Amino acid sequence: MNDLLQISTTTGTREVAERIAVELVDRRLAACVHVGGPVRSTYRWQGQVESAEEWTCVAKTSRDRLPAIQALLKELHPYEMPELVAMEIVGGSEAYLQWVSEQVAD
Repeated sequence: MNDLLQISTTTGTREVAERIAVELVDRRLAACVHVGGPVRSTYRWQGQVESAEEWTCVAKTSRDRLPAIQALLKELHPYEMPELVAMEIVGGSEAYLQWVSEQVAD
């Protein structure tokens, strides 16, 4: 079993999404981050159904980087409760997954 994860979050602006992406890669917390959007999110917040335009960040990383990524999002993210979802990568191109591992290694 590998220890790689794909982590996603959303932000309210492209600028914040790009800043998060650069910081994650620069600090070797993620091998790469895809920034996409805008997307339309619908959710319940404080008892009301809300909709907002958001930007997504999808990062490829290793499990041991998760605590540092959580700390970075807490530091950089303007949302009171930012999304952070981590999913195990259960397969893929062997060469690509090896590259991800190398990029986030100490």
